Amino acid sequence: MLLPNLGTPVFHTVSIADLRPTQMTVGRREVESRAARLEMMARDERNRYLAKHAIPVVKGPKGRLFAIDRHHLLAALLMAGAREVPVRPVFDFRDIDNGAFFEVMDSLGLLHPFDDEGCRREYDDIPPRIDDMIDDPFRSLAGALRREGAYSKDRTPFSEFLWADFLRRRIERVKVETQFETALAPALELAGRSEARDLPGWHANGA
Repeated sequence: MLLPNLGTPVFHTVSIADLRPTQMTVGRREVESRAARLEMMARDERNRYLAKHAIPVVKGPKGRLFAIDRHHLLAALLMAGAREVPVRPVFDFRDIDNGAFFEVMDSLGLLHPFDDEGCRREYDDIPPRIDDMIDDPFRSLAGALRREGAYSKDRTPFSEFLWADFLRRRIERVKVETQFETALAPALELAGRSEARDLPGWHANGA
């Protein structure tokens, strides 16, 4: 995600429980994989990693902090037993009233109010806590696809979800949920097709 250049970043540590998500779903399989890697890190190694991956946040009404990226990392940290995380404020919208806040966030591409079927929902449906986000198996498939080199990392907001929506219209959900590795093969083939060319990070040969 492309974030504003605010000069020298200012970091501070907050409780993950105090952060509000700006999306409804995560790929549970991807979260579990990240949590396993975090658990293998020594404390100093994990602290260095988190210092390089501070969570970008928006200050919203009543001083609430909204995470606008790295939701999978946050969910993985909770799964690995972490309770705090460094954050970097990038916008201060505390003066915007609650009714207009989500509209402003949405207009800036900082919100993804879509459920695990890819359907747009009301702003109130976005969960209030990181650990309340639900699983979208196609988001995990999209992440695996990128790691396989099928498309490049891109700064388009929520780019992996765009790939997830592309895949969910072409692969049966039950196959992704029960035969993930098997589902990866047709996903790779689909990623190389010209019909995927408008997706972020696409390249012609899918690899």
